[in-house]
Amino acid sequence: QNVGCRTLSLSAHVGFDSLPDQLLRKSIKHGFCFNILCIGETGIGKSALMSSLFNTNFEDSPSTHFLSSVRLRAQTCELQESSVLLKLTVVKTVGFGDQVNKADTYQPIVDYIDAQFEAYLEEELKIIRSLFSYHDTRIHVCLYFISPTGRSLKTIDLLTMRSLDSKVNIIPVIGKADSISKTELQEFKKKIMSELVSNGIRIYQFPTDDETVAEINAITNGYLPFAVVGSMEKVKIGNKMVRARQYPWGIVKVENESHCDTIKLRRMLCTNMEDLKEKTRAYYESYRRCRLEKLGCRDIGPENKPVSLQEVIEAKRLEFCLEMERKEEEIKQQFLQRVNEKAAMLEEAEQQASMLVLTKYERLMLMHQEEELKLEEKKKFLEDEIAQFIERKAITVSIQSQVSVSTPVVSLKTQRLQKVSA
Repeated sequence: QNVGCRTLSLSAHVGFDSLPDQLLRKSIKHGFCFNILCIGETGIGKSALMSSLFNTNFEDSPSTHFLSSVRLRAQTCELQESSVLLKLTVVKTVGFGDQVNKADTYQPIVDYIDAQFEAYLEEELKIIRSLFSYHDTRIHVCLYFISPTGRSLKTIDLLTMRSLDSKVNIIPVIGKADSISKTELQEFKKKIMSELVSNGIRIYQFPTDDETVAEINAITNGYLPFAVVGSMEKVKIGNKMVRARQYPWGIVKVENESHCDTIKLRRMLCTNMEDLKEKTRAYYESYRRCRLEKLGCRDIGPENKPVSLQEVIEAKRLEFCLEMERKEEEIKQQFLQRVNEKAAMLEEAEQQASMLVLTKYERLMLMHQEEELKLEEKKKFLEDEIAQFIERKAITVSIQSQVSVSTPVVSLKTQRLQKVSA
């Protein structure tokens, strides 16, 4: 009993014992949701196991081994059993382990889980929210498929589970467990659990605090990791059609607990479904706390006194306004500094341009003076030639005049001599 509480015996029937029935009817009417993340290599049997667990066929297109990165494919369907409606979402990895460089193979998976937490947080922080009708996509359980090598875990398995154990409930399963013998399978299980403990990887342990399921959960924890076999084909055995895998040496029944642990896994998922969702809410609360602390929200002030959300918002608003004013002043000073620097650069460029113009003008003036001197010399030379030409012309004219006077006298003498001879 809590301190300050006491137990009273009622003298008559009141009626609050109908509260569980009311909650049951309301929950059945609204339905339930459950989200499963399947991580494993391509072709390890993720789709076949999901079909075997829920006795239905999930239509899924086969994936190739040539994808450049890991992708996640979500598929949601509604299942009804009796009067209970379950909205089941199965998220499978596509291309996991197919890349040559596997360094960041797990990062898309981590980002996807954080994205679902972030979507729920955004819905929770809305002014007008509807969490009752909101489709919760947070991952409730992660089935990590381990290859049936019979030796040990791969490095990619350890890195992936180590990065996810603080965000989701991990249940390791050995896929296609019918490919190794019983003895090898038991040794392989011990080796896997030993490596998980030595590497500090926390997997989901079925709770033993509830008396109704404590004994079966304690026994089932000894079967981890589950050796599962899935099949989408039905084989006729006697007068019944059962899910099984048929080999030349015999038949492996999926729903036979002596053949595999698929039924144990189904039973544990259904029995502890609410606990898985409760643990998921705890992981979400851790994510929510970290996100709100990054945003500056605090429950306790500097003096360990409780702080209201309004005070936090007002303090954050004041801090934001002061920061904006500081940045505005800083930007203004930077702008003025850049303007002054630009003005100085323009002034210097103008001075350099003016000096270049003056230098070019002086050079042109020198060239002009040199051209004038050359032209003066040519002019003087031409004037001298003109004077010489005029002088020679005058001499030539005088000579021609003298020749024209002497020519008629010579002609008369010639005529006289011709007459005498006749």
